[in-house]
Amino acid sequence: MTAAAGTTDDRAMISSTPEPYDVVVIGAGPAGVVAALRAARLGARTALITRDQFGGMAANDGPVPVRTLAQAARLIREARQLPRYGIAGGEPSLDYPTLLARVREVTALAREQTMLRDDLERAGVTIYEQAGQARFADARAVESDNAPRLRADKIIICTGGTSRPLPVPGFELTSTHSDAWSLSSVPPSLLVIGAGATGVQVASIFNAFGSRVHLVEIAPRILMTEDHDVSEAVGAALAASGIHVTENAGRLDRFERDAGGVRLLYSSADGQQRIDATLAVVAAGWVADTAGLALGRAGVQTNQRGYVDVDACLRTSAPHVFAAGDVTGRAMVVHEAVRQGLVAATNAALGANTVLPAQVSPIGSFTDPEYASVGLTETAARQAHDAAVTTVRFDSLPRPIIDGRPAGFCKLVTDRERHTILGCHVVGERAVELAQLAATAMAAKMAVEELALVPFSFPTYASALSRAAILAAIDLDPGGIWAADHLEAVVEAGFTR
Repeated sequence: MTAAAGTTDDRAMISSTPEPYDVVVIGAGPAGVVAALRAARLGARTALITRDQFGGMAANDGPVPVRTLAQAARLIREARQLPRYGIAGGEPSLDYPTLLARVREVTALAREQTMLRDDLERAGVTIYEQAGQARFADARAVESDNAPRLRADKIIICTGGTSRPLPVPGFELTSTHSDAWSLSSVPPSLLVIGAGATGVQVASIFNAFGSRVHLVEIAPRILMTEDHDVSEAVGAALAASGIHVTENAGRLDRFERDAGGVRLLYSSADGQQRIDATLAVVAAGWVADTAGLALGRAGVQTNQRGYVDVDACLRTSAPHVFAAGDVTGRAMVVHEAVRQGLVAATNAALGANTVLPAQVSPIGSFTDPEYASVGLTETAARQAHDAAVTTVRFDSLPRPIIDGRPAGFCKLVTDRERHTILGCHVVGERAVELAQLAATAMAAKMAVEELALVPFSFPTYASALSRAAILAAIDLDPGGIWAADHLEAVVEAGFTR
């Protein structure tokens, strides 16, 4: 059920007698929602309290609104292909306020229909929405500005993350990706500092919308955590689309106001440089959103990076307090937050010691072109294994050619001795879905020969992964010796295990 906030006098009266619960979950993003539902379904009397709107960053400020804007950018690109297919149409124009209205509509629908709210209410979870800053009143009590004080035997922290500030003079003149989504109009020019997943998405989207975009990265290359071929291909595509990409930028000196907006001064190997833009967006990473939680009152410690410190069971330094999601700093993506929420709630509600299992975790970004990956990069694989690499170019496949999207590749990394799949890296249309297919095969511990025998529909983008598996299987087993020893039983069983 959803609890009303009440008046100030009501809250003052209620807070003197805390509401008792078995489990209180702080934060209503993916981790918090799943944690609350799991605890309630396990029989725990559960409350879920969130500072802002239900759904957290994922529904309100992250993947959902980002993907909506990326869809608009995709439609603009597709509209420009219409003449190639004999369809008359002029140059597409963007009505940004109308697009933002669509973003708000989508995020509202996501909160209502995709975030398990009905399931929570049916399970009996009490939801305190827009409660203001939640904080520990003592080791087992949580208080906030607009909700009653809550007391619980177990507490799960799922407050997520927030944009990392930069210790650079003039930083207050910059914006975050959140500010970029709420602009009233498309800026004529945009400076993006940080070329990780968020920064590259911001740059790609606003480039499609007509901004002159300059993307700056102090590391040697963009997307430093991705496979080198992915970084190189995405960087080349961004530059070809008109984005000015600066890598290995050196030291950021300061931000200044100028007549047109903001100026960045930075020092590189070529001396001090400057970039002027209407708007500067900093996307330099993600930190735990713990400010104001008063963690010390509960005995909860953070690690050197500022994230809530948890063990393998997601238990904090206070045995009755757990944490899940971005606030732990572990694999900061939605699907990992969901897994962590499930494990944390199981341990909190049952007093269990379930360990979060190691699992492949695909990641990707809705840029132009899309990119995605799962498992080891080629470099990491070669350091630890006798690795083989098979790459299939999109321009060698019918479906990308049909759709006029032939740029990209699917790269499969395998172990020559065990024939296991170590990693998959994709650039191009539907890259995120392709990496998910590879992740499924890896999670099932399929040999590459087994994946090669799975029928894939034709013509599809998924056939890129199929072809890569077929070519890898041929390369790894030229004499058919491995197949003779391993595949007959698999085929007879119809791939069941």
